[in-house]
Amino acid sequence: MSALVLIELIGSEVSANSRAAITAASQLADTIDALVLTNAVDNASQTSSLAGLGTVKVIVNEELEHACVEVASGLIAEVMASYKYLVAGSSTYSKNIVPRVGALLDVQPISDVCEIKSKNTFVRPLYAGNIMATVESSDSKILMTVRSTSFEHSQDGGSASIEELSLTMPESQSTFVSLQESQSERPELTTAARIVSGGRGLGSKEDFALIDQLADKLDAAVGASRAAVDAGFITNDYQVGQTGKVVAPKLYIAVGISGAIQHLAGMKDSEVIVAINNDPDAPMCRMADLIWKTDLFGAMQEMIDHN
Repeated sequence: MSALVLIELIGSEVSANSRAAITAASQLADTIDALVLTNAVDNASQTSSLAGLGTVKVIVNEELEHACVEVASGLIAEVMASYKYLVAGSSTYSKNIVPRVGALLDVQPISDVCEIKSKNTFVRPLYAGNIMATVESSDSKILMTVRSTSFEHSQDGGSASIEELSLTMPESQSTFVSLQESQSERPELTTAARIVSGGRGLGSKEDFALIDQLADKLDAAVGASRAAVDAGFITNDYQVGQTGKVVAPKLYIAVGISGAIQHLAGMKDSEVIVAINNDPDAPMCRMADLIWKTDLFGAMQEMIDHN
Protein backbone atom coordinates (compact mmCIF):
# COMPACT_ATOMS: atom_id res chain seq x y z
CA MET A 1 0.00 0.00 0.00
CA SER A 2 1.15 3.53 -0.75
CA ALA A 3 0.39 6.95 0.68
CA LEU A 4 0.19 10.39 -0.89
CA VAL A 5 0.99 13.46 1.20
CA LEU A 6 -0.61 16.73 0.19
CA ILE A 7 2.05 19.43 0.54
CA GLU A 8 1.13 22.91 1.67
CA LEU A 9 3.62 25.53 0.57
CA ILE A 10 4.19 28.87 2.27
CA GLY A 11 5.92 30.69 -0.54
CA SER A 12 8.35 27.97 -1.60
CA GLU A 13 8.76 26.59 1.93
CA VAL A 14 7.08 23.39 3.10
CA SER A 15 4.77 24.08 6.04
CA ALA A 16 5.24 22.45 9.45
CA ASN A 17 1.84 20.83 8.97
CA SER A 18 3.04 19.03 5.85
CA ARG A 19 6.25 17.88 7.55
CA ALA A 20 4.13 16.28 10.28
CA ALA A 21 1.94 14.65 7.64
CA ILE A 22 4.98 12.92 6.11
CA THR A 23 5.85 11.41 9.50
CA ALA A 24 2.27 10.24 9.97
CA ALA A 25 2.22 8.69 6.48
CA SER A 26 5.37 6.71 7.31
CA GLN A 27 3.32 4.80 9.89
CA LEU A 28 0.81 3.76 7.24
CA ALA A 29 2.73 2.83 4.11
CA ASP A 30 6.16 1.74 2.93
CA THR A 31 5.95 3.93 -0.16
CA ILE A 32 5.26 7.63 0.43
CA ASP A 33 4.94 10.17 -2.35
CA ALA A 34 4.16 13.87 -2.10
CA LEU A 35 1.87 16.00 -4.23
CA VAL A 36 2.64 19.67 -4.86
CA LEU A 37 0.19 21.97 -6.62
CA THR A 38 2.10 25.03 -7.79
CA ASN A 39 2.64 27.58 -10.52
CA ALA A 40 6.40 26.86 -10.75
CA VAL A 41 8.17 23.51 -10.67
CA ASP A 42 11.09 25.02 -8.73
CA ASN A 43 8.76 25.36 -5.73
CA ALA A 44 8.96 21.58 -5.31
CA SER A 45 12.71 21.58 -4.70
CA GLN A 46 12.48 21.80 -0.90
CA THR A 47 9.86 19.06 -0.81
CA SER A 48 12.20 16.69 -2.67
CA SER A 49 14.84 17.17 0.03
CA LEU A 50 12.58 15.97 2.87
CA ALA A 51 13.40 12.58 4.36
CA GLY A 52 11.01 9.71 3.79
CA LEU A 53 9.67 10.57 0.35
CA GLY A 54 10.04 8.43 -2.77
CA THR A 55 8.67 10.71 -5.47
CA VAL A 56 7.38 14.26 -5.50
CA LYS A 57 4.48 14.54 -7.93
CA VAL A 58 4.16 18.10 -9.22
CA ILE A 59 1.26 19.65 -11.09
CA VAL A 60 2.31 22.98 -12.56
CA ASN A 61 -0.14 25.55 -13.88
CA GLU A 62 -0.54 29.30 -13.54
CA GLU A 63 -4.00 28.70 -12.03
CA LEU A 64 -2.39 26.86 -9.12
CA GLU A 65 -0.61 29.90 -7.69
CA HIS A 66 -3.84 30.46 -5.76
CA ALA A 67 -5.79 27.33 -6.61
CA CYS A 68 -9.55 27.36 -6.15
CA VAL A 69 -10.73 24.45 -4.09
CA GLU A 70 -12.75 22.94 -6.95
CA VAL A 71 -9.62 22.76 -9.08
CA ALA A 72 -7.35 21.45 -6.31
CA SER A 73 -9.76 18.75 -5.12
CA GLY A 74 -10.42 17.54 -8.67
CA LEU A 75 -6.71 17.16 -9.38
CA ILE A 76 -6.02 15.38 -6.10
CA ALA A 77 -8.93 12.97 -6.59
CA GLU A 78 -7.51 12.02 -10.00
CA VAL A 79 -4.01 11.41 -8.61
CA MET A 80 -5.48 9.33 -5.75
CA ALA A 81 -6.36 6.55 -8.22
CA SER A 82 -2.92 5.06 -7.49
CA TYR A 83 -2.94 5.43 -3.69
CA LYS A 84 -4.62 3.97 -0.62
CA TYR A 85 -4.00 6.93 1.72
CA LEU A 86 -4.14 10.70 1.42
CA VAL A 87 -2.50 12.44 4.39
CA ALA A 88 -2.44 16.20 4.94
CA GLY A 89 -1.56 18.47 7.83
CA SER A 90 -4.49 19.88 9.75
CA SER A 91 -4.71 23.46 8.48
CA THR A 92 -7.16 25.81 6.80
CA TYR A 93 -5.64 24.82 3.45
CA SER A 94 -6.22 21.09 3.84
CA LYS A 95 -9.51 21.33 5.71
CA ASN A 96 -10.88 23.24 2.74
CA ILE A 97 -9.69 20.67 0.20
CA VAL A 98 -9.71 17.18 1.77
CA PRO A 99 -13.48 16.98 2.46
CA ARG A 100 -14.15 17.83 -1.19
CA VAL A 101 -11.73 15.12 -2.30
CA GLY A 102 -13.66 12.74 -0.04
CA ALA A 103 -16.91 13.73 -1.74
CA LEU A 104 -15.43 13.08 -5.18
CA LEU A 105 -14.12 9.66 -4.07
CA ASP A 106 -17.23 8.87 -1.99
CA VAL A 107 -15.26 8.25 1.22
CA GLN A 108 -15.42 9.81 4.70
CA PRO A 109 -12.29 11.84 5.62
CA ILE A 110 -10.96 11.62 9.18
CA SER A 111 -9.91 14.96 10.65
CA ASP A 112 -7.39 16.00 13.31
CA VAL A 113 -5.79 12.57 13.78
CA CYS A 114 -3.56 12.60 16.86
CA GLU A 115 -2.48 8.96 16.92
CA ILE A 116 -2.31 6.09 14.45
CA LYS A 117 -3.22 2.78 16.08
CA SER A 118 -3.07 0.65 12.94
CA LYS A 119 -3.41 1.04 9.19
CA ASN A 120 -7.15 1.66 9.50
CA THR A 121 -7.62 2.72 13.15
CA PHE A 122 -7.00 6.24 14.39
CA VAL A 123 -7.45 8.49 17.43
CA ARG A 124 -8.99 11.93 17.06
CA PRO A 125 -10.43 14.48 19.52
CA LEU A 126 -14.12 15.21 20.03
CA TYR A 127 -15.90 17.90 22.04
CA ALA A 128 -12.92 20.28 22.12
CA GLY A 129 -10.55 17.53 23.19
CA ASN A 130 -12.60 16.34 26.17
CA ILE A 131 -13.02 12.96 24.49
CA MET A 132 -10.46 11.07 22.42
CA ALA A 133 -12.34 8.85 19.98
CA THR A 134 -10.84 5.75 18.39
CA VAL A 135 -12.27 5.37 14.89
CA GLU A 136 -11.88 2.59 12.36
CA SER A 137 -12.28 3.06 8.62
CA SER A 138 -13.42 0.38 6.18
CA ASP A 139 -13.29 2.70 3.15
CA SER A 140 -11.35 1.59 0.09
CA LYS A 141 -9.29 4.77 0.38
CA ILE A 142 -8.49 6.59 3.60
CA LEU A 143 -8.24 10.38 3.69
CA MET A 144 -7.07 12.19 6.81
CA THR A 145 -5.70 15.38 8.27
CA VAL A 146 -3.23 15.11 11.15
CA ARG A 147 -2.37 17.51 13.95
CA SER A 148 1.16 18.82 13.54
CA THR A 149 1.61 18.94 17.32
CA SER A 150 1.11 15.17 17.58
CA PHE A 151 3.78 14.00 15.11
CA GLU A 152 7.47 14.72 14.63
CA HIS A 153 8.26 16.99 11.70
CA SER A 154 10.11 15.40 8.80
CA GLN A 155 13.57 16.89 8.40
CA ASP A 156 15.78 17.53 5.40
CA GLY A 157 18.09 14.80 4.20
CA GLY A 158 16.10 13.07 1.49
CA SER A 159 16.59 12.99 -2.26
CA ALA A 160 13.21 12.22 -3.79
CA SER A 161 12.79 12.35 -7.54
CA ILE A 162 10.48 14.97 -9.04
CA GLU A 163 7.82 13.89 -11.52
CA GLU A 164 5.76 16.52 -13.31
CA LEU A 165 2.20 15.40 -14.04
CA SER A 166 0.20 16.61 -17.03
CA LEU A 167 -3.46 16.77 -16.03
CA THR A 168 -6.33 18.77 -17.43
CA MET A 169 -7.39 21.58 -15.11
CA PRO A 170 -10.92 20.96 -13.79
CA GLU A 171 -13.54 23.62 -14.39
CA SER A 172 -14.29 25.99 -11.54
CA GLN A 173 -17.20 28.28 -10.77
CA SER A 174 -15.01 30.57 -8.67
CA THR A 175 -11.93 32.68 -9.33
CA PHE A 176 -9.19 34.02 -7.08
CA VAL A 177 -9.61 37.73 -6.38
CA SER A 178 -7.08 38.73 -3.71
CA LEU A 179 -5.20 37.56 -0.63
CA GLN A 180 -4.91 39.67 2.50
CA GLU A 181 -2.44 38.44 5.10
CA SER A 182 -1.43 39.97 8.42
CA GLN A 183 2.29 40.71 8.52
CA SER A 184 4.41 40.45 11.65
CA GLU A 185 8.09 40.38 12.52
CA ARG A 186 7.32 38.09 15.45
CA PRO A 187 7.56 34.29 15.21
CA GLU A 188 4.64 32.57 13.48
CA LEU A 189 2.07 31.48 16.07
CA THR A 190 1.76 27.79 15.15
CA THR A 191 5.52 27.16 15.10
CA ALA A 192 6.78 29.53 17.83
CA ALA A 193 8.84 28.15 20.72
CA ARG A 194 7.39 30.78 23.08
CA ILE A 195 3.90 32.26 23.13
CA VAL A 196 2.38 34.97 25.30
CA SER A 197 -1.42 34.84 25.20
CA GLY A 198 -3.88 37.33 26.63
CA GLY A 199 -7.48 36.91 27.68
CA ARG A 200 -10.51 38.96 28.61
CA GLY A 201 -8.92 39.63 32.02
CA LEU A 202 -6.79 42.35 30.41
CA GLY A 203 -9.92 44.44 30.17
CA SER A 204 -9.35 46.52 27.06
CA LYS A 205 -7.59 46.75 23.72
CA GLU A 206 -5.25 49.39 25.15
CA ASP A 207 -4.16 47.16 28.03
CA PHE A 208 -3.78 44.18 25.67
CA ALA A 209 -0.78 46.09 24.28
CA LEU A 210 1.12 44.77 27.32
CA ILE A 211 0.99 41.33 25.68
CA ASP A 212 2.75 42.75 22.63
CA GLN A 213 5.43 44.36 24.78
CA LEU A 214 6.13 41.17 26.73
CA ALA A 215 6.18 39.10 23.53
CA ASP A 216 8.77 41.47 22.06
CA LYS A 217 10.82 41.15 25.25
CA LEU A 218 10.79 37.33 25.04
CA ASP A 219 10.99 37.08 21.23
CA ALA A 220 7.68 35.26 21.45
CA ALA A 221 4.54 35.02 19.37
CA VAL A 222 1.32 36.66 20.48
CA GLY A 223 -1.81 34.63 21.12
CA ALA A 224 -5.27 35.31 22.47
CA SER A 225 -8.33 33.59 23.82
CA ARG A 226 -11.59 33.70 21.92
CA ALA A 227 -13.04 35.95 24.62
CA ALA A 228 -10.29 38.52 23.94
CA VAL A 229 -10.92 38.29 20.20
CA ASP A 230 -14.69 38.63 20.61
CA ALA A 231 -14.13 41.66 22.84
CA GLY A 232 -12.17 43.33 20.04
CA PHE A 233 -8.79 43.38 21.83
CA ILE A 234 -7.06 41.71 18.85
CA THR A 235 -7.97 40.13 15.50
CA ASN A 236 -8.90 36.47 15.17
CA ASP A 237 -5.60 35.71 13.39
CA TYR A 238 -4.15 35.36 16.90
CA GLN A 239 -6.83 33.14 18.42
CA VAL A 240 -5.58 29.95 20.07
CA GLY A 241 -8.02 27.11 20.56
CA GLN A 242 -10.29 24.54 19.01
CA THR A 243 -11.73 27.13 16.61
CA GLY A 244 -8.44 29.00 16.29
CA LYS A 245 -4.87 27.75 16.00
CA VAL A 246 -3.51 24.66 17.72
CA VAL A 247 -0.08 25.28 19.25
CA ALA A 248 2.52 23.33 21.21
CA PRO A 249 5.34 25.71 22.19
CA LYS A 250 8.06 25.06 24.73
CA LEU A 251 6.67 27.93 26.85
CA TYR A 252 3.08 29.16 26.95
CA ILE A 253 2.31 32.16 29.16
CA ALA A 254 -1.43 32.68 29.71
CA VAL A 255 -2.29 36.14 31.03
CA GLY A 256 -5.80 36.77 32.27
CA ILE A 257 -7.18 33.63 30.60
CA SER A 258 -9.65 31.61 32.64
CA GLY A 259 -9.30 28.59 30.35
CA ALA A 260 -12.42 27.71 28.41
CA ILE A 261 -12.47 24.14 27.12
CA GLN A 262 -11.96 25.29 23.55
CA HIS A 263 -8.87 27.30 24.44
CA LEU A 264 -7.31 24.50 26.48
CA ALA A 265 -7.77 22.10 23.56
CA GLY A 266 -5.60 24.37 21.41
CA MET A 267 -2.58 24.67 23.74
CA LYS A 268 -2.66 21.67 26.11
CA ASP A 269 0.41 20.09 24.45
CA SER A 270 2.66 23.01 25.45
CA GLU A 271 5.76 21.81 27.33
CA VAL A 272 5.60 24.43 30.12
CA ILE A 273 2.45 26.42 30.90
CA VAL A 274 2.60 29.54 33.08
CA ALA A 275 -0.69 31.09 34.22
CA ILE A 276 -0.83 34.66 35.49
CA ASN A 277 -4.22 34.85 37.15
CA ASN A 278 -5.67 35.92 40.48
CA ASP A 279 -8.05 32.92 40.49
CA PRO A 280 -6.10 29.73 41.31
CA ASP A 281 -9.22 27.63 40.67
CA ALA A 282 -9.55 28.72 37.05
CA PRO A 283 -9.29 25.81 34.57
CA MET A 284 -6.11 27.33 33.10
CA CYS A 285 -4.48 27.29 36.53
CA ARG A 286 -5.38 23.65 37.04
CA MET A 287 -3.53 22.81 33.83
CA ALA A 288 -0.56 25.13 34.45
CA ASP A 289 2.89 24.02 35.57
CA LEU A 290 3.40 27.36 37.33
CA ILE A 291 0.73 29.73 38.69
CA TRP A 292 1.50 33.36 39.48
CA LYS A 293 -1.44 34.51 41.61
CA THR A 294 -1.11 38.25 41.44
CA ASP A 295 -2.38 41.38 39.78
CA LEU A 296 -1.66 40.69 36.12
CA PHE A 297 -0.89 44.31 35.25
CA GLY A 298 1.79 44.56 37.92
CA ALA A 299 3.23 41.19 36.91
CA MET A 300 3.33 42.12 33.24
CA GLN A 301 5.01 45.46 33.89
CA GLU A 302 7.55 43.80 36.17
CA MET A 303 8.53 41.30 33.47
CA ILE A 304 8.64 43.97 30.77
CA ASP A 305 10.88 46.23 32.87
CA HIS A 306 13.19 43.41 34.01
CA ASN A 307 16.61 43.44 32.37
